[in-house]
Amino acid sequence: MKKAVSVLALLILLAGCAGDHKELDRTMALRAKLLAASGCSFDAVITADYGDKTCSFAVSCTSDGQGNVTFEVAEPESIAGITGTISGEGGKLTFDDTALAFELLADGQVTPVSAPWLLVKTLRGGYVTACGADGAQIRVSIDDSYEEDALHLDIWLGERDLPVRGEILFDDRRILSLEVKNFEIL
Repeated sequence: MKKAVSVLALLILLAGCAGDHKELDRTMALRAKLLAASGCSFDAVITADYGDKTCSFAVSCTSDGQGNVTFEVAEPESIAGITGTISGEGGKLTFDDTALAFELLADGQVTPVSAPWLLVKTLRGGYVTACGADGAQIRVSIDDSYEEDALHLDIWLGERDLPVRGEILFDDRRILSLEVKNFEIL
């Protein structure tokens, strides 16, 4: 009897694996395009959620073929024009008389301006944990690493299977969200 239950459980598991994976295939096609491209560009409105307050700002971003991101703050006007670069090794900000002073998130691991880099990094090589249709969009759940303290990203792909929205979670709490526009693979 025990053997029959084991065989039945295995058949159910295999039947689930044999299903239609079109959303995952489309997600992996996006990853392949990003890895083969010389980069990508997009605009994003980023919102940092500190629990008791939120901060929002808009950026224009460009990523190179290795996933390094350069950005320029577009809004609010009080910080417009600040530029920076973010890579796996760190980041750099350039500005004249104004500085960005965002509190760190995720136990000091993440600054809000790193959201575009996290989006690109995770799309290029994160661990896909789930993928499926969400209305007319594809919702992809991806961990940014295999570490225990990994950031979890939920990314929605819209028309042409390009990112339109993202949420970055730490300890099951959304800490950053991105509304993405004009995403283009270069």
